[in-house]
Amino acid sequence: MYGRNHWTLCWYIAIAFLLNASLPITIAKETLPDTYTLALHKALLFFNGQKSGKLPNNNGIPWRGDSGLDDGNTTTDVKGGLVGGYYDAGDNAKFHFPMSYAMTMLSWSLIEYNHKYKAIGEYDHIRELIKWGTDYLLRTFNSSATKIYQIHAQVGGSLNDYLVPDDHYCWQRPEDMDYPRPVQTIAAGPDLAGEMAAALAAASIVFRDNTAYSKKLIKGAQTVFSFARDVGRRRRYSQGNPYIGLIYNSSGYFDEYMWGAAWLYYATGNVSYISLATNPGMPRNSKAFSGNLDLSVLSWDNKLPAAMLLLTRLRIFLNPGYPYEDMLRMYHNMTTITVCSYIKLFGVFNWTQGGMIQLNRGKPQPLPYVANAAFLASLFVDYMNATGAPGFYCGPNFISLDMLQRFATSQMDYILGKNPMKMSYVVGFGNKYPSHVHHRGASIPHDNKKYSCTGGWKWRDSRNPNPNNITGAMVGGPDRFDQFRDVRINYNFTEPTLAGNAGLVAALVSLTSSGGHGIDENTIFSEIPPFFPESSPAPAPAPWKP
Repeated sequence: MYGRNHWTLCWYIAIAFLLNASLPITIAKETLPDTYTLALHKALLFFNGQKSGKLPNNNGIPWRGDSGLDDGNTTTDVKGGLVGGYYDAGDNAKFHFPMSYAMTMLSWSLIEYNHKYKAIGEYDHIRELIKWGTDYLLRTFNSSATKIYQIHAQVGGSLNDYLVPDDHYCWQRPEDMDYPRPVQTIAAGPDLAGEMAAALAAASIVFRDNTAYSKKLIKGAQTVFSFARDVGRRRRYSQGNPYIGLIYNSSGYFDEYMWGAAWLYYATGNVSYISLATNPGMPRNSKAFSGNLDLSVLSWDNKLPAAMLLLTRLRIFLNPGYPYEDMLRMYHNMTTITVCSYIKLFGVFNWTQGGMIQLNRGKPQPLPYVANAAFLASLFVDYMNATGAPGFYCGPNFISLDMLQRFATSQMDYILGKNPMKMSYVVGFGNKYPSHVHHRGASIPHDNKKYSCTGGWKWRDSRNPNPNNITGAMVGGPDRFDQFRDVRINYNFTEPTLAGNAGLVAALVSLTSSGGHGIDENTIFSEIPPFFPESSPAPAPAPWKP
């Protein structure tokens, strides 16, 4: 998948440090069709369909009801148990690692594009979705303490033992679950704790208008990040736990250190966090500058490209200078290399004949990676536009911003129906979309009957379309030949996930023209004190220029 120009692009790393000049011309985004707004309305509804716990009356999904009310009832350290949160995908398990990542992504998209959410009437909705997630995350550890010794990492799940009733063996609506749902509790896990800190810190920016709740989120973020940084607890949260490792096995945690520290810095203005995020040990231990293409692909497991873009934002808008400039410049250059890799011209990644970039090496479930890349590319374009840059360099090649934006729109258009199957991969959007989604609640009739663990198998194996639409769900997507099988039991094609839909929402709001173009440049920086006090005898450095 690397292509013959892989090593050429790696060589661009060195070139990118040298090429840093371009004309100060502002290029406005082209007017985009409102299909992105229409799809965004749908994509947000997916989260309503995934809610666990006692649902509000206005949840808006008629075939969903209260569920998981006994979750975590055996825990002694959590008042009220582990009721709430979101089911991860088409099963009934709650995985706190991707759930936290999804909340971080939703908050990031709202911080950057709050004006767009307001314009399309979704501002209050997405805030409610984020709060549903962060309220639950605050229950998974003692968030009122300053020091903690454990985190509840997962509710439910499976050991893939097909003789034991659990979230994979049974095919039941979440409202009808009658099998054990064990809680996985960890005493170490910088990856999970770092992502939880990012989610809570980012949400604290979203809810700055609610001072008490914002402070509660910051306190929780700081507490859980201290757990992440505890030297005696530095091993992967999934290590040695088959309940976790079989599904959401973590590959490392230094990316979550960088990611969590960046968000905590924006949330608090505490320089210890930006010092950590720009410490040379972060990219060294995370292999951020290694040229490993897999590490340039944003996912629930790898936050490096998002963390470096988020820190690049600090450089290009606030230009903090010494002692952060050297590392921020390297993050900026690496971010540029990442978006360069999306340009088909360079042949870094393989592409399908139908026009989809293969960011996961042609493996199943490609669309979450595609949506994430579209978001990063679109957001990078908005950052550059805000600074007056017409483009950027990929080695000696100048790439205009509209070329990168065309990449983002082409990938989202592929997801929304401009593909060889002529199918939208977002349920409920367009005239043709998957109707056999791998999803227990959607596939079983809402008919006031309770189907047993195995009694639900007839609905799992039925060839009939789902009786309920899980509206807004983005399924895993087609294979590397652009082919898609709308078959319920084939989860690689038809299962949606929280993390996937969070990237979809972020990409859609970044691309829609509703509410105007561009980002909210300043809200994210509200807590950051001036880098150069007015009384300082030394003049502040000139702002970064493209």
